[in-house]
Amino acid sequence: MKHISRRATLASFLCSVALAGAAAPALADCGIASGRVSIVGNEFPAIKSVAAKAAECAIASVQIKANLTADHQKINLPGMQGNPAEYTTAIVATSSIVALLNGDVVRPLDDLVAQHGADIPARQLITIDGRIMAVAFMANSQHLVYRQDVLAQVGVEPPKTYEEMIEAAEKIRAAGIMQNPVGGAYAAGWNLAQEFVNMYLGQGGEFFEPGTARVAINNERGIAALETMKALSAYMNPDFLTHDSNATSAEWEAGNVALMNMWGSRTGRLMDAEGSTPEVYENTRVGAPMTVGGGSIPATTLWWDGWTVAKNISDEDALATFLAMKHGTSPALLNDKTMGEAVWMIDGYVPAEVNEGVLQTMAMGARPYPMLPYMGLLHTALGDNIADFLTGKEDAATTLADIEAAYTAAAREQGFLN
Repeated sequence: MKHISRRATLASFLCSVALAGAAAPALADCGIASGRVSIVGNEFPAIKSVAAKAAECAIASVQIKANLTADHQKINLPGMQGNPAEYTTAIVATSSIVALLNGDVVRPLDDLVAQHGADIPARQLITIDGRIMAVAFMANSQHLVYRQDVLAQVGVEPPKTYEEMIEAAEKIRAAGIMQNPVGGAYAAGWNLAQEFVNMYLGQGGEFFEPGTARVAINNERGIAALETMKALSAYMNPDFLTHDSNATSAEWEAGNVALMNMWGSRTGRLMDAEGSTPEVYENTRVGAPMTVGGGSIPATTLWWDGWTVAKNISDEDALATFLAMKHGTSPALLNDKTMGEAVWMIDGYVPAEVNEGVLQTMAMGARPYPMLPYMGLLHTALGDNIADFLTGKEDAATTLADIEAAYTAAAREQGFLN
């Protein structure tokens, strides 16, 4: 069984995604006698497919419902703190599981895996501090998405660096094709912080002093990351600080954007015919993640998405939840429609064109998002303060000092720093 500590790298783990074997037979039924299953998670297509597959386990004595929303990270922890918990499972990612672990609201899955999960591949078992705490089902990353027809009009190749993206954006604007050709999930808060995380890693930065929880972003790399983000924002919709992944995807489908850094889990929606025009979806292409500042690794992060089981529920509901989510992420999930929705870690997965960006992210050696107990505090501090720099209220050095102060206060309050 693979052990992945909060400090361990996920690169080798995620690189096994494309090596999945042959599909197992579809389950005839889920083997659930009774119980309650309540799912909370994000709302993109891959997770919708998982929830729909899990719902197939519903019978008269088994209630299954799902709340899939962009606000899932705001409601999953409080929704699992009650006794009994409102949600019996939260679909989480590399970073968002940390808040649930710190809040002690998810249960170890070792006994359930031993009794009912022998057929779950070891690569899907997320083990933290020696205990299985989640079952991963897909890998994810952010990477380049571009309009090949628009780039052809201005005679440029798909950018390999953020500097090249800015140059391409200026040419598109100067040609009068689009006034704001760059898109991005820059909504103030979690999304904006994630863009800094990507850019700072691409600059070669380290978030904390080695072996400690002391933050280490107030430096030249931090300033360079912020300045690159500001340069990009000059080519974005003026309301970019309100644009999460959903709003940015809508901008793309409306034909307003030609270049962006977007999650691989979203690209299937951008490349299908629903909600868009042939001019847009037929010319939408995915590319490798970009580097920045002459760096050698991509300015992005590797992620996994997976499911947990709540601690504050009955053993009956825990078993029902485990079996339903196991079915929801079993080889039976994969078909012609779902195959391209994600880089699945499920047996039987065959990569599709829309998944090439995530696969190239792995091949280029992108770093995983830090699965540290105090990284969430830094992420929050970043999301709360970067907007002041992007809107011209503060300079980069002051913004980084504000982030450092906000993080340090939170880390001391929670006992990570003296």
